[in-house]
Amino acid sequence: MPQSARIKLTSTNLENLDAVCREIKGIVEKTGVRMKGPIPLPTKRLRVVTRKAPSGQGSHTFDKWEMRIHRRLIDIDADERTMRQLTRLRIPEDVYIQLNLSTH
Repeated sequence: MPQSARIKLTSTNLENLDAVCREIKGIVEKTGVRMKGPIPLPTKRLRVVTRKAPSGQGSHTFDKWEMRIHRRLIDIDADERTMRQLTRLRIPEDVYIQLNLSTH
């Protein structure tokens, strides 16, 4: 029974995220299975605005902080050999991976 795998990658570091996507793409090209992606999902921006002066005296100045969360989606046809190589993949600490297997 054919299976497909949906890989969702999430990270705040874009370089590490793209490096993991390139490694997955290389494994898929070597094994010769069908692949869709990496599809870039919208970047989530978490913003925090804080007041510089703690007492409220003086001019009204603010610090603005932003954290960007980048996401990628990859769909592949999962066979045993490809999945075994994907589980051996070195993934940096700041890249989170979610893998969902489903049958067609």
